[in-house]
Amino acid sequence: MAPFTLAHLSDPHLPPLPKPRLIELAGKRAFGYVNWTRNRHKYQRREVLDALVADIREQAPDHIAVTGDLVNLAMEAEFAPARAWLDSVGPPDRVTTIPGNHDAYVRATFQRFGETFAPYIADDGGSIGFPAVRRRGPAALVSLSSAVPTAPLMATGTLGRHQLDALEQVLDQLATEDVFRVLLVHHPLKSDARQKRLTDSASLLALLKRHGVELILHGHDHIHSTMWFEGPNGNIPAVGVPSASALAHGRYPAAAYNLFRIEKDNAGWRCEQIVRSIGAGFQVQQIKHVRLV
Repeated sequence: MAPFTLAHLSDPHLPPLPKPRLIELAGKRAFGYVNWTRNRHKYQRREVLDALVADIREQAPDHIAVTGDLVNLAMEAEFAPARAWLDSVGPPDRVTTIPGNHDAYVRATFQRFGETFAPYIADDGGSIGFPAVRRRGPAALVSLSSAVPTAPLMATGTLGRHQLDALEQVLDQLATEDVFRVLLVHHPLKSDARQKRLTDSASLLALLKRHGVELILHGHDHIHSTMWFEGPNGNIPAVGVPSASALAHGRYPAAAYNLFRIEKDNAGWRCEQIVRSIGAGFQVQQIKHVRLV
C-alpha cells in the first residue's frame, strides 16, 4: 500500500492587503498596517504563494494542512479573498485549516475565521469547535486553536483550560484506535520570544507527555524548525515551516512547505519528511528528505 502523504504549509498572510477604511486603523491594526506598508509588503508576495501551491498540486498529496495566519489584520475585506484562495488549494475534504493569531487579530472580527472557513475546520461530524478530529487515511488530524486577540505588539497564543481538558479526552479515545495522530496548532510549543509564545505550553507539554501523539505541526515563527518533546513512548517531533508567501529576508528563509509520507512499519509507524522550497525564478525544489519516526 502506498504511503499516505500529508502536505503542510502555514502563514500565507494572503497578499496584497486590501485598502483599509480609516475606522479600521484604530488600536492594534494601526501598528500592523504601518508594519505592512513599511516592511511586510516587500517580502509577502502572491506570486511566491501561487508557485508554492502549484507545486503542491503537482505533488498530489492525499491531504493538506494549513496552520493559520491566512490573513494579516483581520479586516472584513480580507476574509472573502482568503476563502477564495483556500478553495483554490483544495476542497474541505482534502484541506484542513486552523486559525493563527493574525486571523484573530482584534476582537471586532474574532469570529470571522470560524464563519468564513467553517467547512475546513469542522470535525468529522460537521461540528465547529476545537479540538476537532478529522480522520484521513491512517491519520487522525487533531486541530487546536491558539488564536486569541492580544494587545498591540503582542502575538501570543493561548489554548485555555476547556480546550486542554477536551484534548485529553480526544487523545484518550484515539489511544484505542490504530491511527497516526497529527496535532495541528499555530504557535510552537516552545519559544524564546515572550511576545510570541504559547502562554500555556507547559500544560500542553505535560498532557502530551502522558498521552502522546506521533507528530506536531505548527507555523508562526516563519522558519524551518524541528523540536522534540517527551511523550509516553519516546520523543515527539514538532515541525514548523516558513511563511508560504515569503521571499527570503534577514534571518527568515524563503517560502517552503513540508510533505510527510506516513505508513505502517511492522507494529509501529514510519514517517518521512520532505521539504520543498522556493528557489531562483520562483521554482520550487526539494531541499531536505529525512525520516522523523
